[in-house]
Amino acid sequence: MPINKRKGILFLTAIALSLSTQAVVAQDNPIDNVTPVTDEMLLNPPDGDWLMWRRTYDGWGYSPLDQINKENVGDLRLAWSWAMTPGRTQETPLAHDGIVYIQNSDAVIQALDGATGDLIWEYEYDLPDDAAIRGVRNKAIYDDKLIIATRHAHLFALDTKTGDLIWDKTVANYRHGFGFSSGPIVANGVIIQGMTGCSRAQPGGCFFTGHDVNTGEELWRVHTIARGDTPEGNSWNGVPLESRYGASAWMAGSYDSEQNLFFAGVGQVYPWNIEMAGLVPPSSDPGVTNEALYTNATLAIDASTGELKWYFQHLETDSLDLDYVFERMLIDLPVDGEERKMTVTVGKIGIIEALDRFTGEYLWDVETVPQNVVLSIDPDTGDKTINPDVIPVIGETTFNCPADPGGKSWQATAYSPRTQALYLPLVEFCSNTTVNPLDPGEIYTGGGRQTYSRVPVPDSDGNIGRVDAINLNDRSTMWSYRQRPPITSSTLPTGGGLVFVGSLDRKFMAFDDETGEKLWESGRLTNSLESFPITYTANGKQYVAITANFASGLGRLASLTPEVRLPSNDPIALYVFALPD
Repeated sequence: MPINKRKGILFLTAIALSLSTQAVVAQDNPIDNVTPVTDEMLLNPPDGDWLMWRRTYDGWGYSPLDQINKENVGDLRLAWSWAMTPGRTQETPLAHDGIVYIQNSDAVIQALDGATGDLIWEYEYDLPDDAAIRGVRNKAIYDDKLIIATRHAHLFALDTKTGDLIWDKTVANYRHGFGFSSGPIVANGVIIQGMTGCSRAQPGGCFFTGHDVNTGEELWRVHTIARGDTPEGNSWNGVPLESRYGASAWMAGSYDSEQNLFFAGVGQVYPWNIEMAGLVPPSSDPGVTNEALYTNATLAIDASTGELKWYFQHLETDSLDLDYVFERMLIDLPVDGEERKMTVTVGKIGIIEALDRFTGEYLWDVETVPQNVVLSIDPDTGDKTINPDVIPVIGETTFNCPADPGGKSWQATAYSPRTQALYLPLVEFCSNTTVNPLDPGEIYTGGGRQTYSRVPVPDSDGNIGRVDAINLNDRSTMWSYRQRPPITSSTLPTGGGLVFVGSLDRKFMAFDDETGEKLWESGRLTNSLESFPITYTANGKQYVAITANFASGLGRLASLTPEVRLPSNDPIALYVFALPD
């Protein structure tokens, strides 16, 4: 596919974006100081860099930077901002050697001076007219390459200093529904990427692929819907492979270098209604093989070969769009007096779950938001007993908490080694759910086929947004902050004792990581903060950055807080904050 590139050194007002601006020559260009990103740097990144989705392979989303701290965060000010192209995005900027790399919602990739916001280079690729114009959540950086995933199922690499195209590979046919919603990580020199788009009746579901970092050539593929004559392949109640849909891999994963294992989650069955999917309600017939593997599971995959080492299914036969597809945090702490190497995740139900990352053994769970889906969890196996009253039935309306966007959604939980606590962005709400059945003779062509009328939780006090801090030593709640507007960004804990997070009402906040006291709040920004904040250094100074954007997931909850008015013209911008000089 032909690629169109624009690049140049530009001196622009930071909030301005002009694709037609001519290049001008700059002096002391900061891009000249950019160094190749090595395997060792990915394993132990410089404190001032943000080199991957959650900054480190363990998925913590934590930065050790402490120039901005509890004592001075009240002085935090806007340092610069950058207008991004219109469209939905959930951007995670990358920062390396003082350069910030961003991917706009359309086809524009940009490198910015992290200290000033000046545009250094820009690259625009050809996005077909019938491809989705929506951003991809993250990207990767390795050696001299910035590695980009696109909504039309391409992977390509750009030179980090110049923006020149190095290689471009088509991974799947986007006209069949395939595309990327999140980008890759590079583990042991292999690009690992999850495929999405399997909600559009793509037979046999989605997959993870491994790629050569120098060429983009595919090295291996792991399907997310089990196949073959195996217990896993026979877990679909006799539904033929060509009629098994879903299992999108729509979030980036984590990497354990000790085992050379990549950990990631898999999404749910499509259509959501299990009758239409050819399955039966969980536990209704113990003799039925009905788990629908590998949906709503954690997969442990060898990064070099693609071999599936183990899996654990968190929620079988999901009928409510309650994915367990989000971040997998690798945390080592005692459990019942024994040091355990864990992978920790949170599904849409808002239940924190920990597994032994060597064996997949279930270790423990903690509930957070109000929910009526899971009646009990076996403490030894993690098997869940599902409330039969919440399972959607054709011709009826059922009531379930939380609703489909999730009490915990794609906004990532973070872990701080300072406090040994998780910091969770949460939302409290429920749904009246109805099934949209197929007409007689109608063929399924995609979609969840259910309608969710979202409502507050019973006896709600009106507060929908929450941030919880959970001490992982005893799994107690350290603090819980609640507010009316939904919390819509990931959490960002730092070495300065702060936890940053954004909300639907366009405000960026900083909390004391030990007490939950709100220490700072930005003025109202241009739009809802539905993205992944980062912090980095440029010229020795710490900055905190977040993207403002609306309607990328939890923005759908705006109907629950109609007084929180959002702009209709979708102004999107990257905001960067710092202490005054």
